Amino acid sequence: MAEILRLENINYSYIDGGYERQILKDLSYSFEEGRFYTVLGPSGSGKTTLLSIIAGLDTANSGEIYFNGQNVKELGLYRYRRNAISIVFQAYNLISYLTAVENVLLAMSETDNKLPADRKTVAYNLLSRFGIVRSKADRMVNQLSGGEQQRVAIARSLASNVNLIFADEPTGNLDTATEKEIIAIFKELSHDFGKTIIVVTHSDTVSQMSDQRVLLKDGKLHTL
Repeated sequence: MAEILRLENINYSYIDGGYERQILKDLSYSFEEGRFYTVLGPSGSGKTTLLSIIAGLDTANSGEIYFNGQNVKELGLYRYRRNAISIVFQAYNLISYLTAVENVLLAMSETDNKLPADRKTVAYNLLSRFGIVRSKADRMVNQLSGGEQQRVAIARSLASNVNLIFADEPTGNLDTATEKEIIAIFKELSHDFGKTIIVVTHSDTVSQMSDQRVLLKDGKLHTL
C-alpha cells in the first residue's frame, strides 16, 4: 500500500518544574493509506501529544511531517487541517444546539474538498450507514445516546472527504458492546472507504481489532 503520512525525527519536550521533559525523541514512522492503526502506550507516554502534532493542533520542537509526500509546512497547517484530516474525540465535540444532520452538514461547509451537490442527502445517507436513521438524524445531538453521538461524530469526520481520520480514545465513554460496534465502523472506513485511521487508545479490545498495533515507548513508535 502507498504511504500517506510520514513522520521524520519528531521531537517534543516541555519544561516541568524547572526540568525539561522529553516526550517524543527523534520519532520517525510511516502510515499507509487504507489501514487502521492503533497507538498504544502507558499514561504520560505522549500519545495524545503525538496525535495533536500529526493533526496540526500542536507543533513539535523539531522534525517534519509529510502528507502524500508533501511537507505539511509547505502545504500549510490551515489547509492540512481543513482538507486532509478529521478528528474524532472521546467527548464527541458535537455542537449541542444543532441536529445530527446539521453537525454533518457543518463539516461539509468547512472544507475545500470536492463534495456532491446534494449535501443534505449525502449527510442523511452517511448517518444512516452508521446506524442513525432519519428520525434520529433530525434530533438535537444531546438527545442521542453516547454511542449514537459517537456515530454522528464519525459520520461528520467522513463528510468532508478527507484521507486521514484521527481518534483520541473514541470509545472511552462507551460500553463494551458499543465499543466493538464503533471499532467495526473504523475498520469499514479503512477497508471500504480507503481511509487511514489512527486511533490512540488504552483498550485491548480496540487494538486487537486494528490492522496494525503501534507502541509509543521511550519517545518512539514501535510496530508490534
